[in-house]
Amino acid sequence: MTEFDPYAHVVRPVMTERSTGLKEKHNQYVFEVQLGSTKTDIKRAIEHIFKVHVSRVRTMRVGGKFRRFGRNTGYRPDWKKAFVTLKSGETIDLMEQSA
Repeated sequence: MTEFDPYAHVVRPVMTERSTGLKEKHNQYVFEVQLGSTKTDIKRAIEHIFKVHVSRVRTMRVGGKFRRFGRNTGYRPDWKKAFVTLKSGETIDLMEQSA
């Protein structure tokens, strides 16, 4: 049995207008995670990294977009997004953690 590495599952926080609104209204935080990560893995990783209690995890796969670079064409890679709901009264200060 290998040891659990929380940093292998969470790639980065997603800081957009929508994620900021979710944080203010519903105490939800959005993270980019590895494609193979399960909801249980994500919950354990967030609880270990940020020392909070997670009540719910929702995930979605985001398909890569078609992009052109001059004459060259291609697709950006697929990625997975996780919406993490914390228990009431708990917060994550993402600006402090990224520094």
